[in-house]
Amino acid sequence: MRPTITATTLLSGCIAATTAAAAAVAVAVPPSHSGLRIPTSHESAVLGRRILALTPLGTLSTVFPEDDKQKGDSNRDGGVSNQERRSPGLGGLPYGLMEYIADCEDDDVGNPTILAISIGTTFKNAAAGSNVSLAVQWTPPYPPAERIKSTGNSWLSYLGLSRTEDDDDDDDDDDERDISLPYSAANLPRFSLLGHLEPIPGGDDRSDEDGVGARLARCYVKSHPDARYWLPGNRIHEAHFVRLVVEQVYWVGGFGDRAYIGWIPVEEWRNVTREEWQKVRLPGEKKGWKEWSTQEDLKIKVNVKGGSETSIFTTSFFSRPRRPIIKAINGLVQPLLGPRG
Repeated sequence: MRPTITATTLLSGCIAATTAAAAAVAVAVPPSHSGLRIPTSHESAVLGRRILALTPLGTLSTVFPEDDKQKGDSNRDGGVSNQERRSPGLGGLPYGLMEYIADCEDDDVGNPTILAISIGTTFKNAAAGSNVSLAVQWTPPYPPAERIKSTGNSWLSYLGLSRTEDDDDDDDDDDERDISLPYSAANLPRFSLLGHLEPIPGGDDRSDEDGVGARLARCYVKSHPDARYWLPGNRIHEAHFVRLVVEQVYWVGGFGDRAYIGWIPVEEWRNVTREEWQKVRLPGEKKGWKEWSTQEDLKIKVNVKGGSETSIFTTSFFSRPRRPIIKAINGLVQPLLGPRG
């Protein structure tokens, strides 16, 4: 016959185990492993510049001009042709769609390269005077080897004593399509670049293989092979190479207890060198990464002022120093509850 366990007895045992385990951990674990360090805005800018170099897609957003200004040459000054059948009352409303992007200019100041198709609504709005924002998010090429686990709200879940979503997998309907991502998108970096579009001088001239236009075309087509059909001078649509001149940068590096969230000074964004962003590595660039990374799991070396180096890392809320505490509590409570299932 199993003994009766009151909530007071169970809670008292947990508190005692927690206190004892915490005392042991405080001695065994170096202080440098016990805290979280938020990356600086400069370190975040380095990561952002690498994301820009490796990410071929972004969401380009503009604002429709006021209704009384939506007239004129539909291709050159943001005007609207009768064939477009644009709904009335769109003036001042935001508009965003996916666009191809690349990082192709030699000046290396972080202005994205875009092939602007003049007939596109985004570029009509920009031609009519709209500012532009570009949202870019990092998508890891490899799924994490260890996932962030989602468990029930009961405090027992933190001790590993409750059923998890993985335990219920057998109950899922095989006919229901699984649309879940193999990683936590909220835990990965993304940013928004705000500014305006301007033509790249010489960007439409590919007559000289070593000229600006030819170099831009080679770089852009390397990221977007199908874009060769819409390069400047094509017989389908009027197109031009433009740059998004970055004036403001807003960064969300992931969860706020381990990542920088906020504005990055535009000078820091522009001053990141190619050498800096080529040295760093983003989560998921290599196989075997841990989604709920700790300091020793993910270290990224970047140059800082003075020529020294610092490490960018992420740490989990349940960082490794706390694991002995959980194990100690689990060891006390599990025998009292009896076998699972």
